[in-house]
Amino acid sequence: MKRGVSLYSYQQSQFFKESTLESQLEEVANNLDGATGIELIDEMSLQYPVPDPQFMKKWYGLIEQHNLTPVAMDVSMDVLQFRDHVMSYDECAERLRHDITLAKMLGFSNVRVLSIVPLEVLIKALPLAEALDIRLGKEVHQPMSLEGRYVSEIVEFAEKHNTEHLGIVPDFGIFGTRPSEAILDGFIRRGAAPESAEASVALSGMIKSGNAPFKMVDVENHTAGNVRSSFTRYINTGECIDDFKSAFAVIKELAEKYVKNPTDLDYSVVAEGIMLSNTSAKTLGELAKHVTHIHAKFNNMTEIPGKPGQYQDIAIDYENPIRELKKAGYTGYLNTEYEGQRYFQDRFKDSMMDEFEQVRRHQEMMKRLIG
Repeated sequence: MKRGVSLYSYQQSQFFKESTLESQLEEVANNLDGATGIELIDEMSLQYPVPDPQFMKKWYGLIEQHNLTPVAMDVSMDVLQFRDHVMSYDECAERLRHDITLAKMLGFSNVRVLSIVPLEVLIKALPLAEALDIRLGKEVHQPMSLEGRYVSEIVEFAEKHNTEHLGIVPDFGIFGTRPSEAILDGFIRRGAAPESAEASVALSGMIKSGNAPFKMVDVENHTAGNVRSSFTRYINTGECIDDFKSAFAVIKELAEKYVKNPTDLDYSVVAEGIMLSNTSAKTLGELAKHVTHIHAKFNNMTEIPGKPGQYQDIAIDYENPIRELKKAGYTGYLNTEYEGQRYFQDRFKDSMMDEFEQVRRHQEMMKRLIG
């Protein structure tokens, strides 16, 4: 296995003009003890959609100078970009073909699409991906699971058509064991009752132990954004789709058990406990050949008690998934993806998280676990 970094991890420092593409690549090359892979968001790091020759020359030079490997270009699908209509599947596929061509020009071997992109769109663009030897990877993001239909339909298609150019990008958030303390502390600063955070952790414990009084499979077929927005609607109106009814009823009951006169915010905090994929690390090993690369997601790295210089994310299981990948002979990239900075952005600038330090801590953990 190889280690890399998604430059998305440095989004905050780039926003404040404290880092650039050049300084981010230099950080990966010089301060991460052997990490070589680069993943980026097209609209964040490139002159998207058509980089000029000067940018291309600079890009090639930086990659060569730092001896780095372009691993994955992450693309979006803004289906409302024309404002007068929603993009059709054919239009989305044409945009994806453009992105595949651009990724090839930049030296990337993988293109990651969002978890909500329909398989039909990927299939339309697949012939070009195969011709250019680019692997298309669909992200598997919490609360989705590796055992769910969004993964099985890709695996089934790839095996039926004997193609290695369509696969999945597991986001390690799917191996979450509880809501991150960074998320919960942020809610409390906004006025949520501390008891709501306790209820959220308790709910996640029920799910991980298999004692949740509802079917997680119904939630795993939806994106995190859809689950959150649907729960807010449920609290305000009592209405939701059948997939969510039993889970939402339990969350509401649990919130009212832990918190006296819960607010809408308290309900939302408790609902974070349901955002677990409850997926199996063993399944990851079984699907290793279909993995284009991995988003090694984390939200907050803290020092392991009694082990100076060693770090962990207390809310995500890394040991078991990495162990299964090693057993399966996976040789691809695990790319650090830090998103926890957003949970500290309600604070003054000098109290926000240091992305560079957080990524360095995460890379220490990954190097130690990979061995």
